[in-house]
Amino acid sequence: MPESIHTFHIPVMGLAYTIDSPIRVAHYGISSVISIIDDELMEKMNSFYCKKFNFPYKEISKKTQDYRAKRITSYLNLVDTIVKEKFSRFKKELAESKSALESFIATLPNKSYIKEELSNLMNEGSVRKDDIENFLGVYLKAGDVDVNIMTKVDKDNFVKSEQLPIEFNDAHASLRGYAKSNLNSSVVLSAGMNPRLYSYFENFKDFFPDKNNQLKKKIVLKVSDYRSAIIQGKFLAKKGLWVSEYRIESGLNCGGHAFATDGFLLGPILEEFKSKKAELIQDTHNVLAKGLIQKGLVVPEKPLGLKITVQGGVGTADEHEFLLENYQVDSVGWGSPFLLVPEATSVDKKTRTLLANAMEKDLYLSNISPLGIPFNTIKGTTNEYHRQKRIDNNKAGSSCPKKYLALSKELGAKGICTASKKYQDVKLQELQAKRCEVSQSTYQNTKAKITEKACLCVGLANASFLENDIKIKGQEQGVIICPGPNMAYFDSEVSLSKMMQHIYGNGSVLSSMYRPNMFMKELKMYVDYLKNEIETISEEVTTKQIKKWEAFKSNLFDGILYYQDLFLTYLSPESASIQNDLLFFKEELTTVAIPEMKEVSFKG
Repeated sequence: MPESIHTFHIPVMGLAYTIDSPIRVAHYGISSVISIIDDELMEKMNSFYCKKFNFPYKEISKKTQDYRAKRITSYLNLVDTIVKEKFSRFKKELAESKSALESFIATLPNKSYIKEELSNLMNEGSVRKDDIENFLGVYLKAGDVDVNIMTKVDKDNFVKSEQLPIEFNDAHASLRGYAKSNLNSSVVLSAGMNPRLYSYFENFKDFFPDKNNQLKKKIVLKVSDYRSAIIQGKFLAKKGLWVSEYRIESGLNCGGHAFATDGFLLGPILEEFKSKKAELIQDTHNVLAKGLIQKGLVVPEKPLGLKITVQGGVGTADEHEFLLENYQVDSVGWGSPFLLVPEATSVDKKTRTLLANAMEKDLYLSNISPLGIPFNTIKGTTNEYHRQKRIDNNKAGSSCPKKYLALSKELGAKGICTASKKYQDVKLQELQAKRCEVSQSTYQNTKAKITEKACLCVGLANASFLENDIKIKGQEQGVIICPGPNMAYFDSEVSLSKMMQHIYGNGSVLSSMYRPNMFMKELKMYVDYLKNEIETISEEVTTKQIKKWEAFKSNLFDGILYYQDLFLTYLSPESASIQNDLLFFKEELTTVAIPEMKEVSFKG
């Protein structure tokens, strides 16, 4: 099987934004990731695409046993079928149409073997269809149809008051749906370790190596540092499960939920993976071998393949190439810019226009997620409008129709979502009862914190319904979109071809405004994050908190020193500018004062 023809991939975005990206782009050799949290969205997309491509559609209702997993399997099998058919037709088109072949060659990486050979075949004079067809049959590969499971979205489920077995938890059912599909691809696990879910992988043979040391289905871990990779990788290896890829994402310079590191920056993290990759592979292989022996399974003679990929904030061909060459990563994820490519992602026109017009000040790290994790979003969404309207009418909160994030056990064992009207009514009543005991500013701040939570389950799915004219039922929620800060530097809709040429340095789709280097943008975000944490802490500062801030600050200083050394040896047109930025942030970080513990004096 040939390797991927592209050096970039499209990461998962929201629930809807990449729900059908493989159907749109996989035949071009582009890998992308579908979120498999929302089975209701997938069921509707199943119906939509069956009708569009003339496949028979059989509804899987909520009355069906194990409906969640079955809906996921059904939609993924449909996607797999459509991708294979489109890929077959595309290869035929390339062999028969010189203009189609020329357009395709223009979108390939400049250093790729397939681009070089296709160009040579084109330049030979009389292009033979059979030669092109034979070459494409050997070297052209469709992009992978990968899936994402956010491990924390693993709500217990009930039938009336009876709790169902753990395998019917949301993430468990999602995994089962993927495991039973026909796909030969990867599941990307994000949001940290879930031991129960990880153990559930043992139930599916596709995740274990076959007699030829091949994995039909692979495990990818999205991680933010090397330590996390080691811990999670070895946990799975003990069970005979191999992690085929570590997908490193910037903690803050990314879209969606932001999992800040303790001040560790992307460059030093990548450097550690690069220097320890061989050690990581061998150590994990040794653990894997023991796990497979215990299961009575065949142990591969040599370690299975391991990829290191990276994503978060990349925006230029130079940055893309630097990541590939300097850190020897296998692929670079381009997320937010593809939200402006209608051929690649599912976004309604109104939201796409909002994204194109977004400036730096419009993109911010919010507290709207019911998970209690900072969430990157944009000002001016339709969800923001409808949410505020309900607050103004004293009807704050969502009707919570899907309940995927009903994870808080504060009001009962079944769980409740903090964005729901039921939860917010209780919290607002509790606050009202204490109104006489707190200041007006404290009251208003607390009220805002309760009501700012948004219904991500509906808001992150609606864009696809709007784009495809699928009827939306229930309470009006509008659209939530989750771009990273990098969105500010892309200001118009672009074609897929132009975006690909931008990635490979054969054109540019950036706006004319100044765009900082991705590493400097992340550094600024981390310095701002530390300052904000210190300034906004409301409770009494503890020794533990002080030690955490001190370590965070120290790690940032180490990161600055690393970049200063790196850009002294790696010279580029940006090097001087980067060195100036590093001096500025070093001085700014020096001024960040860590609070001290107040001494308590006792009088005898």
